[in-house]
Amino acid sequence: MKRMVKKFLSIVTILSIVILAGCSSQTKTTSESTDSQTEKKEVKIGIVFTTAGLGGESFNDLAFAGVKKAAEDFGITYDYVEPKAVSDQEITQDEMAASGNYDLIIAIGFEQVDALKTVAANYPEQKFALIDATVDLPNVTSYVSKEHEATFLVGALSALTKNSETVSRLSKDKILGFIGGVESPLINRFAAGFMAGARYIDPEYNVLVDYVGGFNDPSTAKVIAETMYSQKADLIFHAAGASGMGLFQAAQEKNFTAIGVNSNQNIIAPDFIMASMLKLANQAAYDVIESVVNDTYKAGTHTLGIKENGVGYTVDKSNIKISEDIIKQVDELKEKVASGEIEVPTEIKEVENFINNKK
Repeated sequence: MKRMVKKFLSIVTILSIVILAGCSSQTKTTSESTDSQTEKKEVKIGIVFTTAGLGGESFNDLAFAGVKKAAEDFGITYDYVEPKAVSDQEITQDEMAASGNYDLIIAIGFEQVDALKTVAANYPEQKFALIDATVDLPNVTSYVSKEHEATFLVGALSALTKNSETVSRLSKDKILGFIGGVESPLINRFAAGFMAGARYIDPEYNVLVDYVGGFNDPSTAKVIAETMYSQKADLIFHAAGASGMGLFQAAQEKNFTAIGVNSNQNIIAPDFIMASMLKLANQAAYDVIESVVNDTYKAGTHTLGIKENGVGYTVDKSNIKISEDIIKQVDELKEKVASGEIEVPTEIKEVENFINNKK
């Protein structure tokens, strides 16, 4: 009898060990499976900026802010290059693509179009993004903005403010200034919208237009601004990248008023910068990185205007006070542009016809 009890206990013990071993093995397998499912894909991004570089509180900085936010939210890593010349951009793009280290390479600015056409064609498996221009290739997704819609608003704001005579520094002369980085279809969209906005409010306005010849030449921009001011343009808007810093310096020295571009540049000289046109390159950079992280990246073109909250303007952080009535009028125009009631011209030559047929 004792022998039978002992044998029974031995069998129970063996079965218990087998069952426990099985449970342990199953738990380990489930845990490994969960870890595998929750493990995030490591994504690395390469960014090639325009020759204007970082530090001008303009387009490159805004795009970079979107990249850094994506790094915080998604844990991605990134490398970036600030080319000194346009010729360096193709070399940089090619080196990044050839390395095979990047899930996405982002090129900033229309000046990189030719380089990207070549490099993207040579590396068809590499994903690219181009912000502020378009390249039609199956491995490139492009983000462009309706700059003219936002500059229409700051043009209207400028004319309304001057006409109101509420800012003592601004004269009654119906003359404004526009400084572009280079003469190109993109920069001319900025100019066309600005001119259309001012003349929509008052057809008598004249906008002086000149170009720096580059986006990292504040000295030349300063000379242009001073010349425009001598011609009675005491409110000047720029779309000239880092060159725009020369406008701000001239405004402070000569005591006139400026308007910033792309990001909120009001903080640079709040006593002299009345407003800034906004082009939200940060959102474009963030969105394309998110698409790579979520494996939803697709080639094609994304166009962002007022309706899509991709462009706008701000008077925040400026010490130049704009009346609520003026802001209300500009916001009413904003709604009309968003709805399509106002179709802002994209070329300077179209402005006259736009004014003659305005609604």
